[in-house]
Amino acid sequence: MKELLQQLTSHYRLTKDEAKNAMLAIGNGTVNAAQVAAFISVYMMRSITVAELQGFREALLEMCLDADLSEYNPIDIVGTGGDGKDTFNISTLSCFVVAGAGIKVAKHGNYAVSSSCGSSNVVEYLGYKFTNDKSALRKQIEESNFCMLHAPLFHPALKNVAPVRKEIGMRTIYNMLGPLVNPALPTYHMLGTFNMDLARLYGYIHQSLNSKFTIIHALDGYDEISLTGGVKVISNHIDRVLEPDDLGLHICKPEELSGGKTVEDAAKIFIEVLENKGTRAQKEVVIANAGMAISLAKPDISLFDAIATARESLESGDAYACFKKAVK
Repeated sequence: MKELLQQLTSHYRLTKDEAKNAMLAIGNGTVNAAQVAAFISVYMMRSITVAELQGFREALLEMCLDADLSEYNPIDIVGTGGDGKDTFNISTLSCFVVAGAGIKVAKHGNYAVSSSCGSSNVVEYLGYKFTNDKSALRKQIEESNFCMLHAPLFHPALKNVAPVRKEIGMRTIYNMLGPLVNPALPTYHMLGTFNMDLARLYGYIHQSLNSKFTIIHALDGYDEISLTGGVKVISNHIDRVLEPDDLGLHICKPEELSGGKTVEDAAKIFIEVLENKGTRAQKEVVIANAGMAISLAKPDISLFDAIATARESLESGDAYACFKKAVK
């Protein structure tokens, strides 16, 4: 690793195999914490290449536990995080709205690193029990249309980098990798990114995998549809910018999307939205993201119809019913 770090600090770009081997070495615990921090820091100061991202992804999937749920044709709705916006848990709420619409969801998530409350923080606080038992996950997704794969339980290799990531406290290459390494191997991928360069990288990755995907990046920096302005949408068939008006929804103000300062704050918002008691902005931003996900999983319906389906799931209580089944 020392030699590799010397090359990287001289602006060397890794091949896919070199990237894979480096990530395998880190995951296997043969690299010390200082070197891990130096390796991570390289990619905080320069962009990552497609080959490097592919190599890192292959290594993490090779080291993860088996949790293949592809027989259910599930969708994952996940953002990179690291956008610095501290919104409430929009993607996670969208998962339950999508589940309420009858679509299987296998969400990959983790505790917060650079924000106050990650997806794992909020669902665990509200009573969801994490497991890496495949039969238990199958039961969850069959009964509630939802299951969550808490990353540390499936990626034991990440335990060697978790302390370093926590101490750094900023987004790293692992934020970029999280949405790409769901062990459930979902059929559909709705991915949010914190910048446009990464959105394009994700597009290249998913095109090479021949997967069904939608990648979103709000032009003002959110890793989800924020309704605060335009959002770039890249998928198998389209590459365009959508405005809130294009979705039949209202423009939101950034302060209307705040997630609060604590897990308790986040959980309160989470339940209020599921109970259809959230503000218009909270409801509509969840409906926007869920609608986009539904349109991915059901390509035979229009985006407007998908948004209407998401609204019905939330306002009818179907989304909340799925949540209650998931946390029973």
